[in-house]
Amino acid sequence: MFLKRISLLRDKVLSFHEYPFSIPIIKHLHELNIESNVTFFVGENGSGKSTLLEAIADRCDFHTAGGGRHNMYEVYASEAALGEYIRLSWLPKVTNGFFMRAESFFNFASHIDNVDTVGFKDYGGRSLHQQSHGESFLSLFLHRFQGKAIYLLDEPEAALSPTKQLAFLKIIHDLHSGGDAQFIISTHSPILLGYPYADIFSFDYGQISKIEFEGTEHYQITKAFLENREKVLSELFRED
Repeated sequence: MFLKRISLLRDKVLSFHEYPFSIPIIKHLHELNIESNVTFFVGENGSGKSTLLEAIADRCDFHTAGGGRHNMYEVYASEAALGEYIRLSWLPKVTNGFFMRAESFFNFASHIDNVDTVGFKDYGGRSLHQQSHGESFLSLFLHRFQGKAIYLLDEPEAALSPTKQLAFLKIIHDLHSGGDAQFIISTHSPILLGYPYADIFSFDYGQISKIEFEGTEHYQITKAFLENREKVLSELFRED
C-alpha cells in the first residue's frame, strides 16, 4: 500500500460556506487514513466522494478528466477545486497510476487516438472508440493497469454489465494479489463493493465513516428488491 493518509489543509480554507468546502463531508474532514490496498467510496450523488477522488488525482498529477501523469489534453471543466487544499501522505510514494472517470472517458479516448503511435498496445490493439463502451473500459483495465501504481476510479461500473463487473473484480484481485497495486474506487455497484479484501467508506450523513458491505444501502436495497420484488414495487408505485 502506498497512499496512507489524506489530510484537509483546513488553515488554507477561507470559508466553509463555499463549494467545495460546503459539502458536509469536506466541511468535517480532517484526516482520512487508508488501511487497505482496495478502498471504496460510497454515498449518494452529491455526497462529495467524486470531489475528493478528483482532488487526490490532482495531487498525484494525473489528468483530472482522466489519464495518468503524461496524458496532457484540454477539456472543459477538468480543474479540481479541492486539489490544492489536501495533502497526501505516502510510504513509499509512487508516481505511476491512472485516474479514470466514466463521465469524461470519451475525451480520454479521443486524446489517445490523437497521440498513439504504437498501435494502441496499452488498450488491446484497437482504438478505444472502435470498441464498445464496456469493452473499452475493460481494455483499459486489462492492458494499461500494470506495475507498481495507484488507480483512482470514479464509477468504473458505468459501462460494465454484471458479467463484466465480475471480470473487473478478477482484474482487481490479480493486481492486488501481486502487491504492487492500490485502488481507490468511487462506486454505486453492489457487485464491486462485494470485493472481500476492501475497506468501504460511506460519505452519507455528513461525515466519512467505515462501513461493512452488508451495511451499505447498495447491498440492502438490492437484496430487498431481489428477494421481494413484487412487494418493493407495490410500495413504490402505491398512490397515497
